Amino acid sequence: MQSQKQGRYVLKLAHAVAMAAAMVLGLASSVAFAQAWPAKPIILIVPFPAGGTTDLLARAVGLELSKSLGQPVVVESRPGAGATLGADFVAKSKADGYTLLMGAVHHTIATSVYRKLPYDFQKDFAPISTVALVPNVLVVNPNVPAKNVKELLALAKAEPGKLTYGSNGNGTGQHLIGAQFEGMGGVQMLHVPYKGSGPLTTDLLGGQINMSFDTITPVLAHIKAGKLRALAVTTGKRSPTLPDVPTLDESGLKGFNLGTWFGLLAPAATPKEVVLRLNTELVKIINSPDFRKKMEDIGAEPVGNTPEQMARQIKDDTDRFARLVKDARVTIE
Repeated sequence: MQSQKQGRYVLKLAHAVAMAAAMVLGLASSVAFAQAWPAKPIILIVPFPAGGTTDLLARAVGLELSKSLGQPVVVESRPGAGATLGADFVAKSKADGYTLLMGAVHHTIATSVYRKLPYDFQKDFAPISTVALVPNVLVVNPNVPAKNVKELLALAKAEPGKLTYGSNGNGTGQHLIGAQFEGMGGVQMLHVPYKGSGPLTTDLLGGQINMSFDTITPVLAHIKAGKLRALAVTTGKRSPTLPDVPTLDESGLKGFNLGTWFGLLAPAATPKEVVLRLNTELVKIINSPDFRKKMEDIGAEPVGNTPEQMARQIKDDTDRFARLVKDARVTIE
């Protein structure tokens, strides 16, 4: 009997030693991989077409990361389905630090808007850092006779469903901002989804649509040139880039406060050491004077936080937008 107990003890001890050895080997392997990483080019997926804010930020980040990491960072566009196609591609990519996503607030909205998503934005990604916050701005084609939000609401109420607003796609921030604007303003307008800011801005300038609630970046030059008229920013405070443009809150829609953030993410199982290395390099870039000047020029406000802070931001926004989506009754099959 004693011999059997001793035998079982020896087996348990051997199993524990084997498990500990496996953990040590796994940790050593992970550290060795992180030290060798990156050994080849990194792909940075942009879930929108070229020319929009996401693309511009990705290229600015990619250029600087290429320098600091010593490997090319290749920006690749995979647009469609309100930025969810690109996100799905990254979620299903090998978690080795060589495929990253330039994510955005749109992904926290899609969780509630789309009935079925092939990924879980909170579980299938490892946040790295938020790159920047960019205010959205309500702009109209100069052919629209409204000079301010009050006049625009009067036009919309006079002819329900006639005025059109474009967005970067169903379920994106611009779509939800437009729906919120309709709800709080008591108006009905026609939503026209695009695959990104490039084609959206082209049609807005051409008068095919009346207005948009896009981020400042793709429309800033057109506002300054007088080709588009800015009526209000959608954030709770005015943008330093457009200090003379009031907020929607100031314009009568009390409590309106929605903007857009952009940040870097990796597949969930990416080694922690790689995520931390990326975070360290990215925060250095974001805090550099040259990068901050670039952000200022395109109307973006640099952030640079920890993976944990970005994860909390994603959770908080997912919960907040779930309530807004429900109130606005925005759903997509």
